[in-house]
Order: sequence, then structure tokens, then C-alpha cells
Amino acid sequence: MIKLLNVRKGFNIGQSNEFIAVRGVTLTLAVNGITVLKGPSGSGKTTLLSLIGCMARPTSGRIEISGDNDILKNRTIDSVEVTSLPERFLTEIRRRTFGFIFQQFNLVKGITVLENVLLPSYPLGEKYSFVRPRAEMLLKMFGLGERAQTKIEWLSGGEMQRVAIARALMNDPPVLIADEPTAHLDSKLSSEFMTIIAQLKNSGKTIIIASHDPLVFDADSIDRVIVVRDGLIDGDGK
Repeated sequence: MIKLLNVRKGFNIGQSNEFIAVRGVTLTLAVNGITVLKGPSGSGKTTLLSLIGCMARPTSGRIEISGDNDILKNRTIDSVEVTSLPERFLTEIRRRTFGFIFQQFNLVKGITVLENVLLPSYPLGEKYSFVRPRAEMLLKMFGLGERAQTKIEWLSGGEMQRVAIARALMNDPPVLIADEPTAHLDSKLSSEFMTIIAQLKNSGKTIIIASHDPLVFDADSIDRVIVVRDGLIDGDGK
């Protein structure tokens, strides 16, 4: 379970261009299932997603990750308040708890598909002989086994999206975070993406998506839609 208590996030605090992106959000996100943060551009949903995924720290308020080891992967504690953790501990939780699918994919050009998928495993110090078979298994799962040694820039948009998902799953995180994952995909590829997301949900993953795409928040597989507007929660349901 991920809990946010009166979380605020501001930028350029105390300056003439001060901006408050998240304005005191209290929210509880249960494990398993798919939650969509829905809202127009500039609503604060991407900032809220970055706070949930420990990619940013709130200006004020508390964020707690609790529950069993499905969330706190490979840890022996039941809960942790992440907002005040030293960066090295926060980085560890981020690496082991969350997998990230970015709007622009953020794949590294000039290296192969396999090398891109392997990238999240390197900071964990695991042996190459152990992680390579897992990366190859993920590529086969997404129909990319024969593209493993292909340079990433030679792929189609749909193939890049699947590589991005495989990379997000590389460390077997319990939670997937996706920021506008269909923004650069056509309707067919967006539907394919949601089919994959539904399959990951059925495998036990918790998935949190920020999106203003009806193909995402109207999908049958979605369990909860949280409407974000002007940095506040403006609706919560399905």
C-alpha cells in the first residue's frame, strides 16, 4: 500500500515564479490492479506520479510505503516513510519497488535492444550470467526475441514501446509507473499496450498510469480512475 498524507510539491519556492504543482493531496493506493491518474496537461498528475514513484520528494507532507514484501521487495521491514530517507536508501527502494515506463520511452540509442533491457539491473550488481537470461525471457514474452541484437533506433514505435515495458520489468518490480505511455502511439498500438498492461495486472503487478487518453482510462481493465485538476484530487472512482 502507498499512502500520501497532505502532500504538496512546489517549484521555485519563495521566488517570483513560485509554482505549486500538487496542493495537499491525501491518497491511499492499494496493491494489485490498475489505477489511472486522469487530468489535462498541467493538472499535476505527472508530478503526483513522480512523488508516488519516489522520483521526487514532496515540499511537505508524508509518503509511506507499507504492506508485505510485494511492495517492499527484498526488505525485512513492513513499512517505511520515504519522504525523509537519505537519498541512497530512497534510491534502493525506487530501484527494487518501481519499474518506470516513460512518455518518450527514454531508450538509449546506439546500443542493442538486449542492452537497453539490461540497464536497470546494472546498479544492483547482479551477475551478467544471471540477468541476461531474464532479459532474453522478457524479450521473448513481448515477441522481440529475434530483435535482441538489433540497435534500438531500428525498431518501430510499437517495438520500442514493448522494449520499454520489458526494461521496466527487468528487476521484477511489484509496481509499474507509466507516464502518458500512449501519447506517441496510434490507436492500434495504444490498444495493444493496454492488452499488455491487463496481462501484467493478472500476473499480480500493481500499475499506476498518468494519462489523459480515453483509450487508457476507459479500458475495461482499469480498476480506479483518480481525476487530478489544479494539483488537487477532483474525483475518485471508475
